Amino acid sequence: MEEGQQIEARYEIEPEKEYPPIQQHVWMILVGAVVILADQFSKRIVETALPVNHFWAPIPEIASLFKFTHVYNTGAAFGLFSGGGMVFGIIALIVSGVLVYYNFHLPPGHLLLRTALGLQLGGALGNFIDRLRLGHVTDFLDFGPWPVFNVADTSVVAGVVILGYLMWQDSRQQQQMPAEAGDSGV
Repeated sequence: MEEGQQIEARYEIEPEKEYPPIQQHVWMILVGAVVILADQFSKRIVETALPVNHFWAPIPEIASLFKFTHVYNTGAAFGLFSGGGMVFGIIALIVSGVLVYYNFHLPPGHLLLRTALGLQLGGALGNFIDRLRLGHVTDFLDFGPWPVFNVADTSVVAGVVILGYLMWQDSRQQQQMPAEAGDSGV
């Protein structure tokens, strides 16, 4: 009995180790930075190697399904709403600020959510950098019938899909909780 009391006292003295909040918040920033680097690097290669409005099909047999096509985009992702360049730049800055704020107010954990936020942050800032640097966004990934897009666009979409999945999962868990509470009740 005395031994059990000592173990209990030891746990009270040594609380569970918690990581400092900054370490968890850095994950989103790191994911965003990797996306920005990949996006800007890929765009620079296309801008220097492929003239505007030209394409290169690395596998000519599937050129109708995939090729690199260098185009300018003054609108939103996938060429939507062309001509709104700086409006979308301002929106990207606001969204980025909201994402960073939200990240720093999340409770510990939530690595997948932080990954989704980082993908969205990196994508938004990757295209914003283009708008500042060039006055337009460089797009180059051409998959047949889809509008031409880039790494930043892909990152934003992937982040939104992950966020949607997490919201769907949370909704399902909340729907199951009342059913379980009703089963264990009166």
